[in-house]
Amino acid sequence: MIISHEHRFIFIKTVKTAGTSIEVYLSPFCGAEDILTPIQPPVEGHLPRNWGRFYNHFSAWGLRELVPADIWSGYFKFCVERNPWDKTVSDYCMVNHRQGGSLTFDQYLKQGRFCKSWELYTDTDNRTLLVDRVLRYESLDQQLGEVFGELGLPWSGELGVRAKSGYRPDQKPFQEWYDPAQRDLVARVFADEIETFGYEF
Repeated sequence: MIISHEHRFIFIKTVKTAGTSIEVYLSPFCGAEDILTPIQPPVEGHLPRNWGRFYNHFSAWGLRELVPADIWSGYFKFCVERNPWDKTVSDYCMVNHRQGGSLTFDQYLKQGRFCKSWELYTDTDNRTLLVDRVLRYESLDQQLGEVFGELGLPWSGELGVRAKSGYRPDQKPFQEWYDPAQRDLVARVFADEIETFGYEF
């Protein structure tokens, strides 16, 4: 999570959406008074600072309660979301790798520990977005360019860092990981994201 007073933005870090890579990219452009929460494990190029009560995946609604009203209303707030079927496969591959490689995809799904981010950037009581823009992971480079241009941040066209990647054993289409029951399970779990952003299997 980043609060940049220098560039007047708040970055809400979601799950399995290149959030760590974005933090690493932005770190050198943030000022000494900006807030950058720690990354675990630490990543070279990222300098945490001033985080105090804040932490990595801090929610937008939590921030709204803690930061001054003029910062909340005056800073540009953004995050990233991803096709839930693709994100689920990515999260499974990371979890499986960290657990030694013996966890099957079906076992992972039955655990019910899905990598949802919906609650991080919405008011779940009335299903409204609490950020100004939700970027799409599927067109991230283009949309980061648009946002960084508005914020006056440099952008070469790509992040140049792929933190927490490399867990996926192959790049076959995410659809090939699922049977119909598994596909429908993910559709139920991520129903809000699918309805709001129009994601399709």
